[in-house]
Amino acid sequence: MLRTRFIALLAVTALAATTSACGSDDSSDAAPATGGADKVKVGVIPIVDVAPIYLGKAKGFFTKQNVDLSLEQAQGGAAIVPAVVSGQYQFGFSNVVSLMIGQSKNVPIKAVANGNNATADAAKDFSGLLVKDSAITRPKDLEGKTVASNTLKNIVDTSVKDLVRKDGGDPSKVKFVEIAFPDMAAALDANRVQAIFVVEPFLTSAKAKGWKQIGSFAAVSPSLQVAAYFTSQQLLGEKADLVKRFSAAMKESLAYADAHPDEVRQIVTTYTTIKAEAAAAMTLPKFAPDMDKTSLDTMSNLLVQEGLLAAPADTAKLFQ
Repeated sequence: MLRTRFIALLAVTALAATTSACGSDDSSDAAPATGGADKVKVGVIPIVDVAPIYLGKAKGFFTKQNVDLSLEQAQGGAAIVPAVVSGQYQFGFSNVVSLMIGQSKNVPIKAVANGNNATADAAKDFSGLLVKDSAITRPKDLEGKTVASNTLKNIVDTSVKDLVRKDGGDPSKVKFVEIAFPDMAAALDANRVQAIFVVEPFLTSAKAKGWKQIGSFAAVSPSLQVAAYFTSQQLLGEKADLVKRFSAAMKESLAYADAHPDEVRQIVTTYTTIKAEAAAAMTLPKFAPDMDKTSLDTMSNLLVQEGLLAAPADTAKLFQ
C-alpha cells in the first residue's frame, strides 16, 4: 500500500517539477497581499503528538510570527507528505520514517521543526504495544500474529519489528495491517488483530481494558524522535522567511507545551474526542524544541536493516 502511495507521491513531485502552476498558485495564496499575515495550512494527525501546534496557535505564537494558521487532520504522515509536495498544505506533520523514505525517493521535502520524542521511560511512554491474549507476554510472541499499524512501513511497524528482533524473534514472521489509531482498540476487541501499537490519547483508554503492554517507542530508543514538521523544497526556496517564522513559532510552541502539561491535556480535548478525565490520565510525549540527531540516525539504521532504505538517510540534509 505504501509503495502505491509513494508512486503517486512521486508522480505529484514530477508534476510539480514540470509545471509551476499548482505550486505557484498555492504560494501566492499563502503570501500576505499587503503586509497581512501569511495564510498557512498544516496537515496534522488527531493525536497527542500535535498538541504543541494547537497550543501555539491558541497562545498566539504563530500570530506573533505573522502566520495565519489553519490545521487539517489526516490519518498519517504517508498521506500528508504528497499533500505538502503538491502545495495543498504549506507544512505537514509526519513520522520521521515517512520523511526518510520520501527523501530516498527524491521527494523534495525538508523537515523544519521537531515533532515529539519518547519519554525515556520504556514502561511509561506515550506509546504502547498492547496485547489482549494473556499467552502473549513479550514481543517475540508476536511471531505468526497480526499487529495493527496506523500506516504501513512507517515508524510504528518499524518499531514493532525492532522490538521483536531485540527480543530474539523474527520480525519477518509478524503480519501488519493498516488501521487508524482511533479504530485499533475495536479491532483488538474483535480479535481481528492480536496486537496494536497506539499513542495517546488512545493508549490510556486501551490500557484501561486491562490489556498488557509489551513495548513502546522508548523501548526502541529512550529519546526516540518520532515525528517532525516539514515543508516542500519549493516553498523553502520561494518563502524562506515564512519557513523561518513558522519554525520559530513551532520551537516556542514545543517549549511551552513541555513546560505546561496541564494545558497540553486541555488542548487535546479540543481536537480529539477524548474527555477531560481521560486526558488527565494520559502520559505525554517529550516536546523538545530541537531535533535529536542521534535518534534520527538510529532510526535511519533500522530502516536500512529492514530493507526500507538502501543506504542510511542523509539526516543532516533532510532535517534542518
